[in-house]
Amino acid sequence: MTEPEVALEVEALRFAYDGPFVLDGLDLHVERGELVGIIGPNGCGKTTLLRLISGTLAPAAGAIRLFGQLLDDLPRRRRACMVSVVPQEARVVFDFTVREIVLMGRAPHLGLLGIESKDDRHIAEEALRATDAAHLGDARLAELSGGEKQRVLLARALAQQAPLMLLDEPTAYLDIRHRLDFYRLVERLRAERSLTVVVVSHDIQLAARFCPRLVMLHQGHVAADGPPKQVITQENLRRVYEADVRILEDPVSGAPLVVPAPEGD
Repeated sequence: MTEPEVALEVEALRFAYDGPFVLDGLDLHVERGELVGIIGPNGCGKTTLLRLISGTLAPAAGAIRLFGQLLDDLPRRRRACMVSVVPQEARVVFDFTVREIVLMGRAPHLGLLGIESKDDRHIAEEALRATDAAHLGDARLAELSGGEKQRVLLARALAQQAPLMLLDEPTAYLDIRHRLDFYRLVERLRAERSLTVVVVSHDIQLAARFCPRLVMLHQGHVAADGPPKQVITQENLRRVYEADVRILEDPVSGAPLVVPAPEGD
């Protein structure tokens, strides 16, 4: 039996909190192995979309399929074996060590007693090595820098061994050097492990540099979808972000660069 080529299918998705629909008939298909960036202005539903895909929110209408299976039909543990989430920041109540936090990624795979096996511990250690965080294993999360914390969260997601990874503004609190390091790491891990990655980003230029495909959201719909040069245009940014800009080209990567338009332009 061949594996489905489509990792994620979102069809006619609708969702509202207490007011108007945040997502209103949204469609999105992501192929297996893709790295897709979700961009758009504040309040356009980027994080809401990730929460719906991970199953932490339930849509008002529409369907979500993970690797051909309806999300609604999947038990919670099975969902966690198929999709992992790297949040914007670490929120850990107790003073766990890094190694303990990464081991939490094995939870969907544990038996009834919830006791980690030798294989589980090996997978967690390998995830730490893969994210260049092995030396942090005995440290407490509160002792780490922002960049180190995000590597730990990424390691936890890797230990989960889910084929689809969702990243919600994973570099929001990092400086430019650590943002670049993090995206390069994600890019490498996706290629090495045949992961499908969907990342929400407010940083248009960073997303354009590392994501071969961008999806721009606006008013609950997909406003643009395609390679960065097709999505990051003056027209789209004026319509969606209400911003007057010029689009240049990175001389090294060829990715679009967004700069403010001169006054009176």
